[in-house]
Amino acid sequence: MQVLELFRDVVASVPAYPLFLREQGVDPATVTDPDQIPLMTKQDYHQRFGLPERCRGGRLDAAAMVAVSSGSSGRPTVWPRTIGDEDAVTARFEQVFRDGFRAGERSTLAVVCFALGNWVGGMYTVAACRRLPVTVAAPGNDIDEILRVVGELGGHFEQTVLLGYPPFVKNVIDAGVARGVDWAALHVKLVLAGEVFSEQWRDLVAARAGIGDPETDVASLYGTADAGVLGNETPLSVRTRRFLATRPDVAAEIFGESRLPTLVQYDPAARRFETAPDGTLVFSADGTVPLVRYHIADDGGVLPKADLVARCREHGFDPGDGPDLPFVYVFGRSLFTVSFFGANVYPENVTVGLERADISAWSTGRFVLSTVEDEDRDRHLSVVVELAPGAEGTPERVRAAADSIRAELLRLNSEFAHYVPAGYRTPRVELRPADDPEYFPRGVKHRYTRR
Repeated sequence: MQVLELFRDVVASVPAYPLFLREQGVDPATVTDPDQIPLMTKQDYHQRFGLPERCRGGRLDAAAMVAVSSGSSGRPTVWPRTIGDEDAVTARFEQVFRDGFRAGERSTLAVVCFALGNWVGGMYTVAACRRLPVTVAAPGNDIDEILRVVGELGGHFEQTVLLGYPPFVKNVIDAGVARGVDWAALHVKLVLAGEVFSEQWRDLVAARAGIGDPETDVASLYGTADAGVLGNETPLSVRTRRFLATRPDVAAEIFGESRLPTLVQYDPAARRFETAPDGTLVFSADGTVPLVRYHIADDGGVLPKADLVARCREHGFDPGDGPDLPFVYVFGRSLFTVSFFGANVYPENVTVGLERADISAWSTGRFVLSTVEDEDRDRHLSVVVELAPGAEGTPERVRAAADSIRAELLRLNSEFAHYVPAGYRTPRVELRPADDPEYFPRGVKHRYTRR
């Protein structure tokens, strides 16, 4: 993607953009380098100007559909799109289904488990999958309906792909196991999006679903309501990530932190990524609402393929062949961390602590991380954990979860190990029933932190 070409086109065709540049003190006629283009944010652009004015030609009615963001960082934002806007997204789904799942060679049932409606995940996924050589069923995020569809249709196909939000897909698989679904016989594959998960989680869910090869049969997407899917895991990126999961020292060298990000490849002809000075991501993408140097504010960075492969080989691991595309890595939104004794505590660290076999047997893996004050105004790390349906919250399980979370925080988070006094390293764990309305309500996107 040529950002300067996109910039000039948006100046000429989008009514709000010249006004935005004027407010930023930028004369578009003087811009000769992409670095001269100001960063665009939701606050100073999308929430500052009207929706039609942000569309090409000021024409909202040119859009075929609208999608709505989750509103996790503020109020939800509406994103109009045309059929043509879906081409770049479909290409990412196509790469997953073709390269990993061999969908063109095997009859494939794609079961969309994202919430349906105006929220971007479900409808965007349905639209993309309908253009692939697969049969699409869209039960949405209703476990009973998903299992009914799988039970009636899965046996007629050579493989069944579940697409959804990671903790929800795990709930679907666990519910199926409890009801006698033979997932292995359905040759299940998974397409996941919405959050970072660990390699322990990938292995755990793969084992429960009877998935033989987690490297090829489980793929994560990096997507946003703003522009759809931006990148996708490939077998190459998964092999690389699985190596780095065993070597947090090497991960720290490459990513600047020992915690493991989502690692995907992207097509630079459709999206252009760059890293802001504060270590967050910026991308440019064409569309009904064009995004020029849009500051998405996800913590992460960009790596050329040759550089990342070379770094792995330096440490004795050859990740093998894969698409000749650059990598983008994503930790998630910086606002989702919790500060404790000056240490940034990340949900990803806690996740690993709940994925030990004896804990994952009675918990869903969902939790809410926060800091709380006691009567003496001392602060403590709090983790509210969701029990699996029918599981009992015993004192022994509280202790097991707290000890496991502490161990992983000390192993993975050097700030936590060095900043937090020994007497405060064990979190205060509370176990809540499945679908607890205060912490784990049904039908909404789960948030792993509270402030």
